[in-house]
Amino acid sequence: MKYTDLKIQTQREFPNNARTPGWGWLVRAGYLTRENQLLPLGVQMTNRLEMLSNDPAFWSKAGLKILKSERGVYFPLLTGTIEVAQCPACGYVDPLRIAKFKKIPMPREAELPLEKISTPDCDTIEALASLLNIPKEKTAKAMMYTRKADGKFVFVVIRGDMQLSDAKLGEILGEIQLADAETISRSGAAAGYASPVGLKDALIIVDDLIPESQNLVAGANEEGYHLLNTNYLRDYSAEIIADVVQAKAGDGCPNCGNPLEVRSAVVLASNGKIEFENILLAISETHHDEKGLTLPLSASPFDVYLMHVPGRTLDTKSKAEEIHNALQNAGISVLFDDRDERAGVKFNDADLIGCPIRVTVGEKGLQNGMVELKPRKEKENTAVPLNELTDRVTALLA
Repeated sequence: MKYTDLKIQTQREFPNNARTPGWGWLVRAGYLTRENQLLPLGVQMTNRLEMLSNDPAFWSKAGLKILKSERGVYFPLLTGTIEVAQCPACGYVDPLRIAKFKKIPMPREAELPLEKISTPDCDTIEALASLLNIPKEKTAKAMMYTRKADGKFVFVVIRGDMQLSDAKLGEILGEIQLADAETISRSGAAAGYASPVGLKDALIIVDDLIPESQNLVAGANEEGYHLLNTNYLRDYSAEIIADVVQAKAGDGCPNCGNPLEVRSAVVLASNGKIEFENILLAISETHHDEKGLTLPLSASPFDVYLMHVPGRTLDTKSKAEEIHNALQNAGISVLFDDRDERAGVKFNDADLIGCPIRVTVGEKGLQNGMVELKPRKEKENTAVPLNELTDRVTALLA
């Protein structure tokens, strides 16, 4: 394919809104606009990535250090749009919103009698724990929803030191929304002072740590009051016991117990769908140097960047056209820089675009039946006889 057909426009400087080095190189090299839209060169690359992605070894051939789970493939990136829980010890990986972790219950206690106490202005876990001088893990946190499918009132209980995972709850219930004041009141609950004790017409869900937690402080379903020593089964029961809380950094890995790490990432593949634009970004973040992109053979829009240096006595462009056709006929994909530009401009653009191999057709070389061959990551050019070029390129691509 010809450079002018793709209408490639490289940039001399990084965009002001460059979020990451790799993204900046993609803009400078003409793969993306500053508004993150694919340009023809970017479309060419994502199309090629799609063709190559059927290879089981695609990720390793692309040189990407990925995080992989049963749910998807992720690339660590500080500006990523998703948080991923990872265990460095055993390799467990999952999106943070649905990640499992090893839960540690408080030491088991004998169940104490239920007691109602006054707790004015304590409609948050923090205020309650402060007033009673107890750790948050000795409280029960209540959240109330309505299931959209049938309007059922849903009451969720988790330990006070934890955060609900909307994603885990959604996998159990489907779509939900926060319950309105009328629905809450009708069930017998009181916002800010709610508990599952004595509720009516409610679907109660408790996190799987709740049955292992004794004597928790929970709402009394009356404003300004809480109950000391609530205990699962003795004081209330639930229709569903499940893991509904979100993991955090430092929680134990569900497989080996070592501390989990939380990393920002972009999604490369999920639910059978491959995100080729994100793969393009991951490749650019991984493969670049101070001159531009340094794309691997398995993740480049073209195998060869072919350029001619205009000559004084020889028609280097016509010879480059012949080489272009010969390489293409041999099954080698070629980006032919057919512009009548200065050599320095073309060399700079070749480095920016980052194809694995550069072939330069110049007057001096042609006079001796030679062209220059240079892998992108190497410093030196090699003079190659014209009649050996296709075989030499094929060998480098093998």
